[in-house]
Amino acid sequence: MRRMPLTLLTVLALLAVLATAAAAQDYPTKPVRLIVAFPPGGSNDVVARIVTTPLGERLGKQVVIDNRGGAGGVLGSEVAAGSPPDGYTLLLVSIAHTVNPWLYKLKYDPIKSFVPVAMLASGANVLTVHPSVPVNSVQELIALAKQKPGELNYASAGSGSFQHLGTELFKLMAGVDIVHVPFKGGGPAMIDVIGGHSQLLVSSLIQTVPHVRSGKLKALATGGAKRSAILPDIPTIAEAGVPGYEMNNWWGIVAPAGTPQPIIDKLVKEVDAVLASEETQKLFAADGAEVVRKSPAEFAAFFAAELAKWERVVKDAKIKAE
Repeated sequence: MRRMPLTLLTVLALLAVLATAAAAQDYPTKPVRLIVAFPPGGSNDVVARIVTTPLGERLGKQVVIDNRGGAGGVLGSEVAAGSPPDGYTLLLVSIAHTVNPWLYKLKYDPIKSFVPVAMLASGANVLTVHPSVPVNSVQELIALAKQKPGELNYASAGSGSFQHLGTELFKLMAGVDIVHVPFKGGGPAMIDVIGGHSQLLVSSLIQTVPHVRSGKLKALATGGAKRSAILPDIPTIAEAGVPGYEMNNWWGIVAPAGTPQPIIDKLVKEVDAVLASEETQKLFAADGAEVVRKSPAEFAAFFAAELAKWERVVKDAKIKAE
């Protein structure tokens, strides 16, 4: 008699495991939502559109992008953290996800509220200006900014965004005063600079290259350690006059904590297959990014390191949410 409760619990636990495994085997039975915590047009949105179609084809169900912009990615992350952990809601994360904890009072934990699925890609930024700005090099831009301190504006996707951090790093290292104009995403920031309202944009290559090629923006330099293969004639910011400058963004996918491991395992397998595809790699490379394949454990370790890194940067640079 004493063994019966234990036996019953064991049976129930076994049934729960079998039920979860069966659900994972059938997963997905409906479309999967990928939350992008920024408006359309930004780098996160561009990356999401590269991976969702092939991932949906592999899963057998459509992967739908749900843009939830606001507060530098915080609002969309809140929605994802509070969603049922059933594999039908995923979140696309980037560098902002490891910066926001040091800028905002969050309703979720950036690590504990999520489980890593896959890192997707990494890419450098590019320093651009509106064509009307009378400069053709980083040195000329620095000279103009020093001649007119506080008169030039730069747009960003919001406080703590890749654009914000990359430009503040440039300002700090170049010793210039350029005014920050935050928006609710990289798309609106891009529109503002293309329209000539703000003069500068330091954004991901993957978002910016099409507008450079069309002549809507003028590229002065790229922010990687070496020149970009898609803009080989454009110098790096470091070689153009700001030695030591380097800034790269990254993107990945996470799921709400508690998502069954068999479902996570299936997502890991299918996302990795998408990233291994030559077509996917070509799409990223064409926009100035590079596929990065990491195991969930490696992605988690990378994420923790980024969190610690940006805590120091935000505190040392006294960056505040605006």
